[in-house]
Amino acid sequence: MASGFHFPLLPPAKIAEQLVEFDVAPFANLRAEHIASPQPDLLPGVLGRFFDSRPDFRRDGEGGQLGFSELEVLDNPEHHEEAIRLLRLYSKSQAFLESIHYRDLTLADFTHPTPRRVVEVLSALINFLLYRHDKTELLQPIVSESSDYHERDLELKARIAQVQKEIADHELAEQMEEPMAQQLEVDVNALQQKVQVYNKQQLALRAKAAAISDKKEEIDMKITQADFELTKHAQENSKLRSKLVKSPEKVQRALEEKKSARAKLKESEKIATQNAQEKTGTLEIRNKAHEKLVKQHSKIQDVHEQLAAAKTVEKEVKTRKAKLNDESVSVMSFEAQIVEWKGKVHEMEERLKAKVKERNQIIADENQKLGALSSETEVKLQCLEPREKKVEAMIAKASKLCSETASARTSATAQQQKIHAKFNNIVKAFNTYMDSVDPFLERVEEVGRQLAGECASAPDPSAAVATKATPRSSTTSKKSRARRRT
Repeated sequence: MASGFHFPLLPPAKIAEQLVEFDVAPFANLRAEHIASPQPDLLPGVLGRFFDSRPDFRRDGEGGQLGFSELEVLDNPEHHEEAIRLLRLYSKSQAFLESIHYRDLTLADFTHPTPRRVVEVLSALINFLLYRHDKTELLQPIVSESSDYHERDLELKARIAQVQKEIADHELAEQMEEPMAQQLEVDVNALQQKVQVYNKQQLALRAKAAAISDKKEEIDMKITQADFELTKHAQENSKLRSKLVKSPEKVQRALEEKKSARAKLKESEKIATQNAQEKTGTLEIRNKAHEKLVKQHSKIQDVHEQLAAAKTVEKEVKTRKAKLNDESVSVMSFEAQIVEWKGKVHEMEERLKAKVKERNQIIADENQKLGALSSETEVKLQCLEPREKKVEAMIAKASKLCSETASARTSATAQQQKIHAKFNNIVKAFNTYMDSVDPFLERVEEVGRQLAGECASAPDPSAAVATKATPRSSTTSKKSRARRRT
């Protein structure tokens, strides 16, 4: 193999087992004998099954039919169909094996295969499948973690499709309602012009009504004045009648005056009746104007209602446009989120690739360290073998010494017990002896005290000797008591 990428060569039995396990065997009952003595259809069948089961290795334009260029070159293309298929499979297999750093595939491996070459090619393919399987298992936790992302992506896509459908429905409704909106705008403009005309007419009628009300007030003032004058004239009439009885001349004069005054009153009554007629006419005119104003007011209210309806329609159109704008903004935000998620996925894939490379590098370093440590441990083990023998010999000697010391200890404990028993017997004998000697010593002490008293009365050398002897006896008694206590 002319490449720096190495892989172990597998035995034929292992190759057959792995090909069946990965479902790339050309037939179901593949055995090691088929690989040990290969047929020309073995490698093409395995590689063809491999490419058919892996859609990511397929290429566009690789169908079973021949192209126009091949049909033009070949005289009888149906005779070369199998050879062309084999050449296409060979080119595809060569490109794939070169991608995994195996560059020794030749066309003779398809037409005249040898067991060694078949084992090399199939070992490279199986090692790639095993490596791919391991990597997919390593990536499985990350894929399981990113399952929520796919669900979220599907939800966002469904939401985007729904929003796009709603936008299309809104646009269709807007297009359908556009003529109505234009007609409403024309009607609104016409109604606004009518409102302006009606407003002008209303202002003119209000001015006329104000003038009529002024005239009415003047007529009311005149009527009140005429009533006041009538009451005044009635009072004067009553006074004249009272005077008429007293002086006829004065009465005649008063009658003449009254006649003149009555003529004046008649004229004023005529004027008042004319004013009243004018007033009733103005009232009728005012009532008619009021009726017209009421009609105009009702028309104006209808126009205002139509304007309010037009304004509501305009508001609805504006709200729908605002909704469309908001939905377009939300769609843009969803698209931005999708782009962001795609960037995150790409970043995670790059991180995963970096981590895989780092893991491979760490594994290689650890393998090197493990090899060095294994060699060091072997050297140390070789050096430790004589030491182990010495330690075993020393342990044997120590065990022997321990057994000897145990036996010596048992004999010593037995002798110690015997000596202790003898010592106890001696102490008992001494205690009995001291019990018998104590009364005698007490008597000697008493005698010594008596002699000391006598010597004190009459001194001589023998008394001195006796006094010297008494302390000894006391000391001996004390020693005997101390021994007894012990």
